[in-house]
Amino acid sequence: MHVLVGDIGGTKTALGLAQTHRDRVELDGLRRYPSADFASLDEIVRRYLEETGVACRFAAFAVAGPVRGRRSQATNLPWGLDADAMAQSLGFSGVALLNDLEAMAWGLAALGPDDFAEIHPGEPSLANACVVAAGTGLGEAGLFWDGLRHHPFATEGGHADFAPTDALECALLRFLQERFGRVSWERVVSGPGIRILYEFLLERQAGQSPQWLREAFAAGDPAAAIAEAASSGRCPLCIETMDLFFRLYGREAGNMALKQMALGGVFLGGGIAPKNLDPLRSSGFLASFLDKGRLEPVMRAMPVRVIIQPNTPLLGAARYLASQ
Repeated sequence: MHVLVGDIGGTKTALGLAQTHRDRVELDGLRRYPSADFASLDEIVRRYLEETGVACRFAAFAVAGPVRGRRSQATNLPWGLDADAMAQSLGFSGVALLNDLEAMAWGLAALGPDDFAEIHPGEPSLANACVVAAGTGLGEAGLFWDGLRHHPFATEGGHADFAPTDALECALLRFLQERFGRVSWERVVSGPGIRILYEFLLERQAGQSPQWLREAFAAGDPAAAIAEAASSGRCPLCIETMDLFFRLYGREAGNMALKQMALGGVFLGGGIAPKNLDPLRSSGFLASFLDKGRLEPVMRAMPVRVIIQPNTPLLGAARYLASQ
């Protein structure tokens, strides 16, 4: 039986048909849509069904936002989702909603060795694990090990309070408080966070962005432009921005890993890490991840890997639906 699966993010929504065989999942008919171009998820699903001509009875959608009961309000989209209302309006026999990072955690078991890039080997063991994903936002999920298998669960840890550790980060916190009031980790460890870090460092140095970079900002994704300018060595301030970003990413990934006692592995998802593997490896990410004082030996035992399979949330949504 094929089921419709979706990964609903602040930037894009991916839909496809999935068929599960135990942990293995086959995906077909993948299509991606700009989320902001649609007024609701229902519109995208209708477009997909019209374009593909497929028919299926069940659907599962991974949502970038908290899921309470059978409803969710997407964090970075003006969309309210109701599983029962969607089933009725779209003609499904059943619809499931789950947090996108929970779906990513469900998807790990469907991946193979080639779907990961190693950052730190650690000492792999059967134990709790976690997922930390920086993209349009910052998502976090846990996997509880019961002695036989992992149980994925959602968190909203990316919205916990940002905590500075040195003079530069204290200045960053004040800069962000003036803009936003309360400051979460998502404000700095995310795509929008990269631009904010750049603007903070630019103001601190009383500098001006070069014309070519301003044009790149206007033409597309500022975070991608900053990352590209840093990788090419074209912009020293962009290099400094990405270095600060990866240090902060490493520290918050370490925070999540400590809270979950993730000796089974720490998995980095989202769009930023896979696109910047070499800069991530050469940055201060791992040093910040390990820098937990007396607990550093525990951190060194935790494997750290980047998920490079972009369809992991879709695979996880299918596995979650099969489990129900």
